[in-house]
Amino acid sequence: MRQKEQRVGIFIDVQNLYHSAKNLYKARVNFKELLKNLLSGRKLIRVIAYVVRAEHVDQASRHAENGAKSASPEATFFDALKQAGIELRMKDIQVFAGGAKKADWDVGMAVDAIRMATFLDAVILVTGDGDFVPLVDYLKWGMGRVVEVSAFSKTTNSKLKESADQFIAIEDIPKALIRK
Repeated sequence: MRQKEQRVGIFIDVQNLYHSAKNLYKARVNFKELLKNLLSGRKLIRVIAYVVRAEHVDQASRHAENGAKSASPEATFFDALKQAGIELRMKDIQVFAGGAKKADWDVGMAVDAIRMATFLDAVILVTGDGDFVPLVDYLKWGMGRVVEVSAFSKTTNSKLKESADQFIAIEDIPKALIRK
C-alpha cells in the first residue's frame, strides 16, 4: 500500500498522544522517529501538530524571548516539535465559569485534512480518537485517498482502526517512545 511516489500529509492530535504515552508507558513520544517510520521513504508534503496552550505558556514564552533562563516545559515541548520540522497549530485552553476546561482540535484537524487532501495521495492521522471515523470514511470513499491511522493500540477506538487502510501501533515502532 505504501508507495515511494505517494505525497503524504500527517496530522497529529498531540493531546491524544501525549496523554496516552504518559499514562500507558510513562514515556514521551519521539516525534522524529515516529515521522520517519510513518513516512517510510515517501514524499512529505505537510506535517501539522495540533496543540493546546495552557494559560501560563504565553507568559513563559515572553520571559524566554526576553532573555529569561528557562522556558516552561510546555514551551520547550513546542520548540522541540518545531525543531522536528512539524508545523504547529495552537489553540488556548478554554476555562469555563465552573472551572471546567475544554480544548480540542477535532474540527480544525478534520478541515485541514480535507482541504489538503486535494494535493495528497495518503493522509496519516496520528490519533486514537473515534470521532475521526467519519473523516477517514470521507477521505477514503469521497476523495479516494489512502488513509493511515497511527496511535497506541490500547487507547485507539476499534472502529477507527477498522476504517483506516492501515493502522500503525506507535508502541511497535522502535525508538518511538522515550522512557522517563
